[in-house]
Amino acid sequence: MHGTFTDNDLSHVIEADKAHVWHHLVQHKPFESSDPRIIVEGKGMRVWDQNGKEWLDAVSGAVWTVNVGYGRESICKAVYDQMIKMCYFAQAAGSVPGALYAEKLIEKMPGMSRVYYCNSGSEANEKAFKMVRQIAHKKYGGKKTKILYRDRDYHGSTLAAMSAGGQDERNAQYGPFAPDFVRVPHCMEYRKHELGLDHLSGEDFGIAAANLIEEVILREGPETVGALCLEPVTAGGGVIEAPEGYWPRVQEICKQYDVLLHIDEVVCGIGRTGTHWFGYQHYGIKPDFVTMAKGVASGYAAIACMVTTEEVFDLFKNDASDKMNYFRDISTFGGCTAGPAAALENMRIIEDENLLENCTKMGERMMSNLRALQEKHTVIGDVRGKGLFLGAELVTDRDTKEPVDEALAQKVVAECGTHGVIIGVTNRSVPGRNNTLCFSPALIATADDIDKITDAVDKALTTVFG
Repeated sequence: MHGTFTDNDLSHVIEADKAHVWHHLVQHKPFESSDPRIIVEGKGMRVWDQNGKEWLDAVSGAVWTVNVGYGRESICKAVYDQMIKMCYFAQAAGSVPGALYAEKLIEKMPGMSRVYYCNSGSEANEKAFKMVRQIAHKKYGGKKTKILYRDRDYHGSTLAAMSAGGQDERNAQYGPFAPDFVRVPHCMEYRKHELGLDHLSGEDFGIAAANLIEEVILREGPETVGALCLEPVTAGGGVIEAPEGYWPRVQEICKQYDVLLHIDEVVCGIGRTGTHWFGYQHYGIKPDFVTMAKGVASGYAAIACMVTTEEVFDLFKNDASDKMNYFRDISTFGGCTAGPAAALENMRIIEDENLLENCTKMGERMMSNLRALQEKHTVIGDVRGKGLFLGAELVTDRDTKEPVDEALAQKVVAECGTHGVIIGVTNRSVPGRNNTLCFSPALIATADDIDKITDAVDKALTTVFG
């Protein structure tokens, strides 16, 4: 192990963790007779656990976050220097890194102009939802309050964000939810039979899938629908990229019915999909809101942003005599300066090291490797994604597309672990559909890293399925 910890040093840490820490997304019963995994150190794309075992991290901190890799001293130094000088002041006032990062970010987002800082993707999405609701009251007599969200998409873990949650298993047992959130169908061509569109493919399917959104708007009443919230590539719901024709038609529908378009870039943003800074920029669309978190500072500090247009911003200052006519909201930790300080250096690294280009190149290599595995292993029904954000769906039969039992998909993840590679799998998301292996290695990945990841998957599939 790289670090200075010894097994004796960590024995108390393990005891303290087991006694007092409530981990995320984990059933704790097994920890009564075994130890949780504690990640002690990270460097580049590798991490080391409490036993000194080295892992190649193919999911960037387990949840698609550490875009520039571990151990970036320059980010740590930028955060340290800023916090010594000025650590925090409520965002009712400004900060130096806050202003400078907003300027840099907007340079990457033509058509957008305003950045609202907060501390998580869930919160960023809530800010957009609140703005939509306030606009409904300010401009439409309180009528356009409904927010549409898509089946399989995920927008966060607060109750309002879960109200816009398209993953029923994540939402189970947490209701009732906020009113006026309405679901639209998914756009997954691999499972187009679920939509009754199995007679269409390619652009024709994409347009038809988007038209299903229009059907929901017409059913609900266009005068009641304020916004449509979508992920550019669905993440935890199965790594789903929309087909050709989908996004232009979505844009047309939003314009036709005066519906604000909210793009959730919490996973896809800051280079994850390659070539462009944001996923939506691959498709030529012009959103009204863009939310982001995870890769904004690659996990070196907590930061999220809700970005919008000057047109939306102006709606909240058009009558200064009205004491209610502004966005009456605060995010306490949106005032932390560590976030934008880290985000500035994170962005510099991506630019100086040409990581958007590397993401594109390594994403193409990984997609090619996965397709080769699909040829070899009939259990892989589909491979999909964009950049270094990829998925492989496992099925028992390619004709029926019956998903494998999720326990087997999880066993593939465990088997990859025996080869020192951490991959992901859809987890407690869509009932009966937790069967997609997930990959999001850091944007710094090398060809050797990519090959090691897919080699581990190859061996794991052979072990589990023969």
